[in-house]
Amino acid sequence: MTHSWSYHNPVDVRFGGDAIATLAECIGTARYALVTYDEPYFAGLTGQLTKAAHAPAITVNDVLPNPDCSNLKAQIDRFWGLQGAMDLIVAIGGGSVIDTAKVLAAGRHGFDALMTQVRAGVVSGDLSPPPLIAVPTTAGTGSEVTCWATIWDEAEGAKYSLAHVDFYPRTAVVDPALMLGKSRELTRTTGLDALSHALESIWNKNANPVSARHAVFAARTILRDLPKLLSSPDDLPLRASMAEAALSAGLAFSNTKTAIAHNISYPVTLRYGVAHGIACSFTLPTILRSLPPLCGFRDTALDELFGQERNAGADQLAAALRGMGVGLSFKDYGVDRPEAEAIIEDAFLGQRGKNFIGTKYALFAAAQGDGLI
Repeated sequence: MTHSWSYHNPVDVRFGGDAIATLAECIGTARYALVTYDEPYFAGLTGQLTKAAHAPAITVNDVLPNPDCSNLKAQIDRFWGLQGAMDLIVAIGGGSVIDTAKVLAAGRHGFDALMTQVRAGVVSGDLSPPPLIAVPTTAGTGSEVTCWATIWDEAEGAKYSLAHVDFYPRTAVVDPALMLGKSRELTRTTGLDALSHALESIWNKNANPVSARHAVFAARTILRDLPKLLSSPDDLPLRASMAEAALSAGLAFSNTKTAIAHNISYPVTLRYGVAHGIACSFTLPTILRSLPPLCGFRDTALDELFGQERNAGADQLAAALRGMGVGLSFKDYGVDRPEAEAIIEDAFLGQRGKNFIGTKYALFAAAQGDGLI
């Protein structure tokens, strides 16, 4: 007897050297908004785009590293206060830029109305967002091929997810050359975020054989090439390899969402200021160690990555992370044991915790055994 599954991703992906040169063609004569960073490098890209196509009707470049309610409301007011609707939004930057663009696209009825739905966990109604072209400049979030965005509320100590099929980008333009010159730390944290996306999509109740294949490719590539790239940040072939891996991780978790590691990560980022890629990756070896016996494509995927003995695989993953400077216990990030236990307990209550195929009992046992808590 076979099991049933489905896989869907509607994004037109354009990948490769000089893919950015196709952006003007993608825009055509459309009236578009540009979302990017207020930095000299991105000002240069804006100038190139204006010359190759035409000037944007509005540029939103006051993007925060973790898009926060404190900033998004004013951005939505500016964007939707323009006379005449946008035909298109172009986002050039990291995951925060692409997520901000999705939130802008969703804000037709105002920020407060949007957040009422987001907090309730259901975004619906007449969305009609302008289509999005996503141009990632980091290899990490995979937001260029997913239909959700992360919204942070630092004042309330909360994190929300904007999710709706209308927020898949129309086109993803992935040019590894745009990732040259990024700092070692940004390269490390974004690469570890992509690794987490790949692994979390495997130990996930929503996984399917296609997402698992994308995940195996992504995780294997990241574990092989990210350490090399950290030593040779100007190596374009390594940048291309990581860009493709992050894209594949995005294609994997675009169908599954993330799982327990991400739910654990959010309070670690909000309360202790730990970069997202570190916060969602330092628990991965413990989670792997805690998994129940699996069968089918999930088991095959993990066997391909770590072998058939899970503890040995977890040791292998732990060594790889330590080699990239990742501490593997909560205390490494200033989180004491009672707080760590509470974070794990709460993580199982959220939707991403419910996506996890393991159990809270097994995760606590593994965490105590390997020093995570």
